[in-house]
Amino acid sequence: MTSTQSDLAGLSRFIFRAPNWYTSLGFALLVAAMAGIAAFDSGDLAGSWRGLFFLGRDAWEGIFFIGIPTVVAAFGTTGVDRLVGGKLTRNRSSLLALAGEILIVIIVTLAAIISYLTGLGQTFVFDAFVVALASVFAFRLLIVMAVSRSSLLIASVPASIQTLTSAVLLFIYSGTLHFYQVGGPIVDAYLMPYLARSGRAPPELSFIALSHFQLLAITCVIYAFGVFAFLRVVDRPWRRSLGVSVLDFIRGFIGHIAEGTRELEDFFEQLGQEAIVPITVLSFQCDDGSEKARFVLPMIHPGPMGEIGGGNFPERVARRAEGLAFPPHATAGHDFNLVTEREVDVVLDAVDSAYEKIEYSTDVTESVRVESGDMKMLGQRFGDDAVLVSTYAPQFADDVEYAVGLSASAEARTEGLRNVLLVDAHNCNNGLQGPDLGHVTPGSKRSFDMISAAGLAGEKLTDLSHGTLSLGVAADETEWIPREGIGPLGIRVALMQVNDQTTAYVLIDGNNMEPGLRDRIVEAITTGPDASADIAEVMTTDTHIVNTVKAENQVGAVIDQDELLATIERLVDEAAADSEPVSAGMATERVEVTIFGNDRTETLASHANVVVSMGGALALAVLLASMAVSLLVFFLT
Repeated sequence: MTSTQSDLAGLSRFIFRAPNWYTSLGFALLVAAMAGIAAFDSGDLAGSWRGLFFLGRDAWEGIFFIGIPTVVAAFGTTGVDRLVGGKLTRNRSSLLALAGEILIVIIVTLAAIISYLTGLGQTFVFDAFVVALASVFAFRLLIVMAVSRSSLLIASVPASIQTLTSAVLLFIYSGTLHFYQVGGPIVDAYLMPYLARSGRAPPELSFIALSHFQLLAITCVIYAFGVFAFLRVVDRPWRRSLGVSVLDFIRGFIGHIAEGTRELEDFFEQLGQEAIVPITVLSFQCDDGSEKARFVLPMIHPGPMGEIGGGNFPERVARRAEGLAFPPHATAGHDFNLVTEREVDVVLDAVDSAYEKIEYSTDVTESVRVESGDMKMLGQRFGDDAVLVSTYAPQFADDVEYAVGLSASAEARTEGLRNVLLVDAHNCNNGLQGPDLGHVTPGSKRSFDMISAAGLAGEKLTDLSHGTLSLGVAADETEWIPREGIGPLGIRVALMQVNDQTTAYVLIDGNNMEPGLRDRIVEAITTGPDASADIAEVMTTDTHIVNTVKAENQVGAVIDQDELLATIERLVDEAAADSEPVSAGMATERVEVTIFGNDRTETLASHANVVVSMGGALALAVLLASMAVSLLVFFLT
């Protein structure tokens, strides 16, 4: 992840799950009642019972004139929007209606305070109320167009429900119909009692005049054009450079975070590019022919977040394997995110194909550790194949780019190895701090450190003699949850004994680790009188299921590190007790999948960050321009 991508990821702290529709409406009615008590003064509050009566009446009037339009909008928006081809759900519509109500209350409250301090009078408050209703229409129009991808005219229909309902209620209960020259026995008998009910309304509504409704209509039109202009300006760079609309991205992002929909995958699929990725499988077989454990490493990135694309790839691998699955992180960055979850099935089919090709052998070497610059690499050979686990700890590092991993694997194979399963341990980073977040790119010093270390490891492994392998495994899904940085696979340990040497591979289902934690774990496993291993490495899966609503959620940032350490030590002991002779084999398969594509992630992140940084200023400019025109209309009418 680059610093640009981290800026985009950091925005997830502002995202929250949309509450259920009844929660939003309950809060909306409470706000409306409180606003009614503040806005209407129905009588003398002296005396407890009489005071409570008038207080209840004021609350009811607030619910009627402020809450009813919110309820109508909450239920009506979904139906109308779906009727015209939109995708607003009940939860989203209710939350949108609540936001509109709060906006009205804030604007009218500020206007009332200004009116009290300056003596502008009640007319000023209702002028502000007109602006509030128009602002709600503009806000709803923006959201409906973004979520439902409807045109301006079509989106105006569901967007206008809350404003239109408020206007109708005010028209009826302010007695505005009396301004029209209508009459006759039929009108007086059948229409006036229902369309002119000023006698049943609070006296404050008598300040509403016909001009307020005329100004509301004109202001809504002005604001609608402002919204249209804003969206066209913001959307243009996305269409020119990426060929997609920013509204598709906003809709998909909101849908995934708020309600867990798959709309974001539809957007990513438009960006996707075809790529061929190698998928390497290392399997361990018991004497009875059953599979004891399986290491699976496709050169993809398990992102971008949650269960979108390959975000939950490690768990999918674990469910598919016969033995205990170990899906560590490969040398691939966000450009190699799978665009949809369907692509995971393609990868898993290739895993099965590679598994069928495996030829097992009992010839295994002891493990070695080599260093080159900041790079430390643990290697172990299985027949003519090898596992290499790389880490820059205690230095900070994040993803290793695809090309760097391919080069390092090729360097190791020059020493006579056939297949190389190259793991990015992904086990030490300082979160979203710093200019580049430790991203290992082609041509950097760190990339050459990795390539050099891979060559050294391959050279040492080819010179080692073989021995027989005993393997013990253990796993604990733990009670920690993704919000605490631990995915559904929890912690898994593989303990490999060759001759008199024991090597521990610890895999944590998380996204990178807090600085220093990896070193504490390795030291606890390999040193002291009760040490269960001679050499060890700690890996993370880089699962992005832990990054649904928090961009920075590393292992050890939330959970107690001492408890994590105790759990790992217990699992290492269990793995030691589970040890038995096994044979091992490795195979590699290549498969074509659709990924984000080269530089697409960076381009997407750059555009999104520009929208965030400049979109606010542009929106403010459009708003001020629209309000200036509105004020001009106010003074001229």
